[in-house]
Amino acid sequence: MTVKVVLLDDEELVRRGIRLILDADPDIEVVAEGADGSVALDLVAGHRPDVVLTDIQMPRVNGLEVARQLAALPDPPAVAVLTTFDVDEYVYAALQHGAAGFLLKDSSPRELTGAVEVLARGEAMLSPSILTKLLTTFTTSAAAPRARSRMAQLTAREREVAMAVAQGRSNSEIATDLLMSQSTVKVHLSRIMTKLDAANRTQVALITHDAGLT
Repeated sequence: MTVKVVLLDDEELVRRGIRLILDADPDIEVVAEGADGSVALDLVAGHRPDVVLTDIQMPRVNGLEVARQLAALPDPPAVAVLTTFDVDEYVYAALQHGAAGFLLKDSSPRELTGAVEVLARGEAMLSPSILTKLLTTFTTSAAAPRARSRMAQLTAREREVAMAVAQGRSNSEIATDLLMSQSTVKVHLSRIMTKLDAANRTQVALITHDAGLT
């Protein structure tokens, strides 16, 4: 199936370049684009994309608000923020708001298309090293009590899966490590996200780290 993408960036040249790269992949189609986050909800409602790529800094509605608005939808697309910096407070805030990861604007064509495919599968897009750098740089001890309270709702098996997610493991790797089928991993992940009130795997990783389990 073709992965449908909505692209948001206030710089036309950036949008054009990313669109050319993505549309060159036969399995990816940019179905709509916009110059500001204020059109995000309308574009998503009208085109039902699998993935939304959004710039962080836009004139009226920025990428942080886009991530928050889309995460609140009943069946949200995966969201990644576009940035010129690999790790900063805006990226971390976007992850907390529901973004599944981030992409550098100067990413190679292979990195861009690969990231879109990963997002469409519902996988976490952050490498363990990047996630660790974000968490150690921007998290504070103040988040720990609430994170521990949320993690206490999980069963022992669910905690194992959550910890594997926080380590950057894919569904197939978790299935192999914990001796379960991939469908069972998906069931556990669905329950974990519901109990933790997490929008995606990345937020599961953030909460698990804040609870001191990684």
